Amino acid sequence: MPQHPRLDALAQRVEPRATWDDLALPPRDLAKLREIAGSIRQRRTVGPTPEGPGTGILFSGGSPAVKTQAAEVLARDLNLGLYRIDLSAVISKYIGETEKNLARLFDAAAAGGAILLFDEADALFGKRSQVKDSHDRYAQIELAYLLQRIEASAGVAILAIKPATRPSPAVLRRLKVVRFPTKT
Repeated sequence: MPQHPRLDALAQRVEPRATWDDLALPPRDLAKLREIAGSIRQRRTVGPTPEGPGTGILFSGGSPAVKTQAAEVLARDLNLGLYRIDLSAVISKYIGETEKNLARLFDAAAAGGAILLFDEADALFGKRSQVKDSHDRYAQIELAYLLQRIEASAGVAILAIKPATRPSPAVLRRLKVVRFPTKT
C-alpha cells in the first residue's frame, strides 16, 4: 500500500489486511460495497463526474470493527492507503480551527492514494435541526465544510457512524450510504 508521510503525522495508518472473502455481510451490503469500489475505480480511470471528483461514503450500523474491515477491503481492493482519523484531534472549540485541521488532512491526501476513515463520526452530525445557540450553528458549518472537502477532493472519505445517528436527508444525498446489519 502507498505510504503518505504527511498523513502519517495527522492520522493513524491502518494496514489493510481484510479481503472480500473476510466480509461476513448480507449479499445486498456486499454488492453495495462492490458497486462503490467499481465506481471509485471508474472515477480514477475516466476522471471526475459532474458531482465532483471526490467520493464520500457513509457506513452506518454494525460494529466499529466491521466498518473498519469494510474500509480495509476497499483500500486493499483499490490499492489505496487507509488512514483512521481521530475526530477528537480534528474538532476544535476555536472557530476556524476545525476547518484548518480538515484542510490539512485533505491536502495531505490530495496526492491521491488514500482513503480517510472518519471513525465514530457521530459527533459531526449532532442535532442539525435544533440550532439553539452559536455552537450548534457552528457545528453545522463544520459538517458542511467537511462535505464540501469530500466532494472537492480527488480521494475517498468514509464517515462511520452508529446506527442511532440520523443524518439529515441533505447529508444522505451527498454520500454513498452502506447500512451494516446491527446484531441484536
